[in-house]
Amino acid sequence: MANEIPEMVAITKVVDEAEGIKTLFLRKKIDAKPGQFVMVWIPGMDEKPFAVGYLNSDGFGVTVAAVGPFSTKLCSMQAGDRVGFRGPYGNGFTLRNEQRVVMAGGGYGVASLTLLAEQAKERGIDVVFINGARTKDRMIYERRLHKLGARLIMTTDDGSHGVKGKTTDVLLDVLAKEKIDKVFACGPELMLKKVVEICAEKGVAGDISIERYMKCGFGLCGHCCVDPAGIRVCVEGPVISVQTAQQLTEFGTYHRLKSSRKEKFGAH
Repeated sequence: MANEIPEMVAITKVVDEAEGIKTLFLRKKIDAKPGQFVMVWIPGMDEKPFAVGYLNSDGFGVTVAAVGPFSTKLCSMQAGDRVGFRGPYGNGFTLRNEQRVVMAGGGYGVASLTLLAEQAKERGIDVVFINGARTKDRMIYERRLHKLGARLIMTTDDGSHGVKGKTTDVLLDVLAKEKIDKVFACGPELMLKKVVEICAEKGVAGDISIERYMKCGFGLCGHCCVDPAGIRVCVEGPVISVQTAQQLTEFGTYHRLKSSRKEKFGAH
C-alpha cells in the first residue's frame, strides 16, 4: 500500500535523456505498475506527480522535463541530494492475452510506455513502439528501446529524426497494415484524443494515460475529477480505457488550473 506521508530518499544517479529532460534514480524499492505515478516533494517548495519510468532491484527512476520552477529545480539536483516521495498511486496499464500491441508515446509520455514495453517483451508479446517528439533534441529513450528489441518507429513534428509527422499518423498506418490486439498511449491530451477517435473508428481496444493537476494523489481532494463522470484521475486513472475517455466531455476540450479554474486546450 502506498505511503501517504513523504519519505526522504537519496538520488543515486542523474541521467541526461534529451534537451532539458533528465531521469533521476531514487534509492527506494517500490512495487509499481507501468502507468502509475509517485508524488515527488522538494521541501519548502512544492510537490508534483511523475510517472514511474524505470524499475530495478534497488530503486526506481522518474523522467523530468524542466518546464517550470519545480521541475527546473528537480533537474538541477545531483546524486547524493535527497527528495521526498510518496506512492505509487493510480491505475496502471495492464497486459492480458495480447499477442501484438502498439504503444504510441508523445514527448515524456514515453516513460510509462517503455516500462510497459519491457514487461510485454518479457512475456513474448510483439511490440510496435511509436516514439514521437517535437524535434530530435527532445526525443527520449531511443537507445533503451533499441536495446529492448521492440519494432521502433521514431517520429518528429519537424522531420529532424525519423518519420516527419504526428504519432497518430503513424498509428493509423500501422493499424491499416497489421492486426493489432490493443493500443496503449501516453502523451499530450490532443494527441490522446486523436488516439481515442482512431481506436473507435478501427474497432481496436485501447488504454490511454491522461493527465490532470493532482494535489493529494490518492482521491481525497477531488481536484483531478473529470467531467461529467467525476472519476478521479489519481485513483480511477491515470490509465483509462478508450471507451471511458469517450464518455468524458472534458477530455480533449478543457482542463483545470491549480486554482480549479477551467481552461480550454490551446487557450494560451
